[in-house]
Amino acid sequence: MTKIEEFIAVATKEIGTVEEGNNLTKYGAFTKHNGQPWCGSFVMWCANEVKQKMPNVVWTPGGVEAFKGTGGWSNAATAKPKAGDIVFFDFVEGGAPVEHVGIVVKDNLDGTVTTIEGNTSPEHKAKGSQANGGEVAQRIRAYKKDNKRKLSAFIVGFGTPKWSK
Repeated sequence: MTKIEEFIAVATKEIGTVEEGNNLTKYGAFTKHNGQPWCGSFVMWCANEVKQKMPNVVWTPGGVEAFKGTGGWSNAATAKPKAGDIVFFDFVEGGAPVEHVGIVVKDNLDGTVTTIEGNTSPEHKAKGSQANGGEVAQRIRAYKKDNKRKLSAFIVGFGTPKWSK
């Protein structure tokens, strides 16, 4: 199994995990950010489980800048996302430029990606918060505005970690 496959397998095993209280999780405890939105802590915890170093994405705008600094950043408009990429979202117009992060499972080749995200709402809870929903969930998200599924495109871009062997 490759490091990317291991990373996705760890994330997949966490699907359905729900926070214990207001943003209280093992992921936040791991990054020492318990009680704060934990999507980035989830990504960092998964990377640690497979002993993979990557830019810190706990504070999502800082994660974008860190990936830009490594040369591993792709804007959504020009991206060719791959399994294991870190996906960054902007759900709140007029808010922070990026307020949510997840893991790409695969490019669906229709302008969308399948993701696993911490602290989101699962598909069947469409009215729940997408950036602070309290659960690990698998989602289908659009990165192209003209995607075949007619989903709103909230993806800003993708960070590609430098995967170790």
